[in-house]
Amino acid sequence: MNNTEKEILQLIRSDETRSYGFNVLIRTYQEKVYWVIRRMVVVHEDSDDLVQEVFLKVWKSLGGFKGDSKLYTWIYRIAVNEALSHLRRKQRRFFIPLVDVEKELTSHINDVSCFDGDETERMLQKAILTLPEKQRLVFNLKYFEEMKYQDMSEILNVSVGGLKAQYHHAVKKIKKELGVD
Repeated sequence: MNNTEKEILQLIRSDETRSYGFNVLIRTYQEKVYWVIRRMVVVHEDSDDLVQEVFLKVWKSLGGFKGDSKLYTWIYRIAVNEALSHLRRKQRRFFIPLVDVEKELTSHINDVSCFDGDETERMLQKAILTLPEKQRLVFNLKYFEEMKYQDMSEILNVSVGGLKAQYHHAVKKIKKELGVD
């Protein structure tokens, strides 16, 4: 745990500075959490809602955080679980296979009002959506968040070797989808 995390936790654990500390926590992690979720669920409005849910869960669970892991990996684990749960709820709610959920997400990438990347970014995002859920998550964390495998291992509860293999397969699939050798 780094000094910033220790300082945030000290603020949160004090009755006088709890609210301030939680505001610091949100300011520190909100954007990163948003993008982890957004890359999984694609839709901005859903991402915003899920970020609120994540920080609500963080607030309710802070008393149980023992500091055995880094604060940000704990928060990311909550964010990842919320994003995956959202995708599963969406699939069940509409009684549609996961492939159709991915098609719906791809349609949001095509909607200019929902996605502001250039054409290359749009193609990459579409290719990422063809990946299985877990590979997509590993790819997003490694490629976009530049997260270390050890931290991903803590978040996803998967071995470092397994994560490296998933990332390798994800990169191969994306290259194939994009027609890159």
